[in-house]
Amino acid sequence: MLEGFGLGLRPEHYGDFLARRQNVDWLEIVTDNYLVPGGKPLHYLERIRADYPVAMHGVALNIGSCDPLDREYIAAVRALATRIEPELISDHLCWTGVSGRRMHDLLPLAYTEEAVAHVAARIAQVQDLLGRRLVIENVSSYVTSDAPLGESEFLCAVAAAADCELLVDINNIYVSGRNAGFDPLQYLRALPTHRIRQLHLAGHSDCGDYCIDTHDAPVCAAVWQLYRQAVSLWGVVPVMIERDDHIPPLAELLVELDCARGHADAADEGVRHAAA
Repeated sequence: MLEGFGLGLRPEHYGDFLARRQNVDWLEIVTDNYLVPGGKPLHYLERIRADYPVAMHGVALNIGSCDPLDREYIAAVRALATRIEPELISDHLCWTGVSGRRMHDLLPLAYTEEAVAHVAARIAQVQDLLGRRLVIENVSSYVTSDAPLGESEFLCAVAAAADCELLVDINNIYVSGRNAGFDPLQYLRALPTHRIRQLHLAGHSDCGDYCIDTHDAPVCAAVWQLYRQAVSLWGVVPVMIERDDHIPPLAELLVELDCARGHADAADEGVRHAAA
C-alpha cells in the first residue's frame, strides 16, 4: 500500500535513483512507456523497483470512448503489473480516441447519467481483466456545458457505480475550476474519502482568463493552498509531484516534494489543534 510522498519516475532521473537512495517514499511510472518485453526503460525500471514501491499510471486506456475496449492493451498492462508488482494501477476518466484513431489528448466526457452508466460498465470490465480495482483520475476541462451533473458529481457517480477508487489531481481541479468558474474547495468536499487512494500535484500555465494543464512548472501557491485544504479534509493521502515537461534536476523536485511534506504537516497540525 502506498504511503507518504512520491515522484513521477522520468528517464532523466534514472541515474540518480540508481546511484543512491533518494528521499522519496515511492515512484509513479507512465505505464505506456514500459509495455514492451525488454529494452533500456524496463531494465532501469526493474532495478529501481527493487528499492521503491511503484504505482502504474496509464494514459491510453480510453475508458470513456465508444470504441471496444483494447483487450490487447489491457493484457499488456496486466503483464507489466505481474512483472513489477505495483501498489496500484490508474488511468484517466476521459476518452483518448474514437473509431480506432488516437487523439493523443485526455478529453473530458459529457456529465450525464448515460455517460456514468457507460463508463462504469467499462471500468468494471477492465477491473475484471486486470484482476484488481482500477484507480481513476479526474482530468482538466476547458469548456462548459449545460450537463445535468457537475464535474465532481459525475466523478462520484462513476466511482460509486463502478466500485473503483480515485486518484485526485489537485492541480486539475484548480485548472478546471478556473476555466469553468466553480469552487475547487466545494469539489473536494464532495468527494468520497474512502475511495481516495492517491493525489497528484503539478504545475500549469496561467493564461489570465484560463489555465492549461501543462505539468511543466512548479506547483503554484493556489494549488498548494488547495492541497492543504485536501489534507484538512482527508488526512495525509499518498501524494506525488508530477512533472512531464521542462524536467528539472532531481534535486529541484526533491525540494518541491519537501514543500508538500511541509504543507501536509501544517494542515494536519491545524486539524489536530482545531479538534483539541
